[in-house]
Amino acid sequence: MQKPINTGILSFGMSGKLFHSPFVDAHSGFNLTAVVERSEKTAQHRFPDIKSYDSVDELIADPAIELVIINTPNYTHFEFARKALRAGKHLLVEKPFTVTSAEAVILFNEAKEKNLHILPYQNRRYDSDFLAAKDIVDSKKLGRLVEAHIRYDRYRYTIGPKVFKETPMPGSGLLYDLGPHLLDMVFALFGQPLEWTKTLGHFRPGTQVDDYACIHLKYPEDLQVFITMSMLVVEQQPAFIINGTKGSYVKHRSDIQETQLLKNMSPDDPSYGIEQPGKEGILSTIDENGTITRELIPPGKSSYLHLFDAVYQTIRENKPYPVNQEQIIRQITILES
Repeated sequence: MQKPINTGILSFGMSGKLFHSPFVDAHSGFNLTAVVERSEKTAQHRFPDIKSYDSVDELIADPAIELVIINTPNYTHFEFARKALRAGKHLLVEKPFTVTSAEAVILFNEAKEKNLHILPYQNRRYDSDFLAAKDIVDSKKLGRLVEAHIRYDRYRYTIGPKVFKETPMPGSGLLYDLGPHLLDMVFALFGQPLEWTKTLGHFRPGTQVDDYACIHLKYPEDLQVFITMSMLVVEQQPAFIINGTKGSYVKHRSDIQETQLLKNMSPDDPSYGIEQPGKEGILSTIDENGTITRELIPPGKSSYLHLFDAVYQTIRENKPYPVNQEQIIRQITILES
């Protein structure tokens, strides 16, 4: 392995503590160099050798840092990404990549001009529930696909404390929060849609942003795909329902990695990424005699470390990154449409 990639994280809030620093620290291809902490300084309690900067500009100006992880509020992604590119840094950018497709095109073009990599952080491609669904789709056991429903359900009746998510501003609302995850899953499973329609809802008392969204995507051979996200689902629905001419697959959401990270489990722990019994998907197939066979499909071990493997291989070995520019441009075009 070549020398580790010195990495800086622009925020040490929840995403920095849970979804980035544990993996950068655990992966031998990275060196967790610095974070930005504007007020309370806590990173050094967990990572004694880390630098803690007071501002984004200070971290970006650090000549030792090669990769910058942009995990700041949605509306800041474009500004901070452009600054980091102009400072000669590779980038790993949280969702949504940018608020507009025009901004995304500018960033991709500037990265190409400077021979730098700008990589979307789409970690849900490495969740066990998504990986199990992809295995079923790839197996062709469902026959010709007819219909798919993919959703994220939550129940949060009151307005949340994060101003950038709950106040009308570029990139706020549930669609921009969860839509990038669901659209990325759809693209990875089925490719690019031919057309789409979108519905937004505002249901919580006093809400200023959308707290419900549904997108209907149409594909070749009449495949109909629906993605739904809602803040007002008390009883969570299956995260994946995929119907085909020879069978159906149903799977509830599994967030075992996030649950384990919240309990401070290290990605190096042998139990990390392994779902508990009872989280199996159900594959129901029917033969030409009308006999239905039902099979429990256990989810495999998952880890966001594989995303960081892909980041390392792209930067150090120039291998193609799993999430490409075309997918990101189409994703944001749908979000902003």
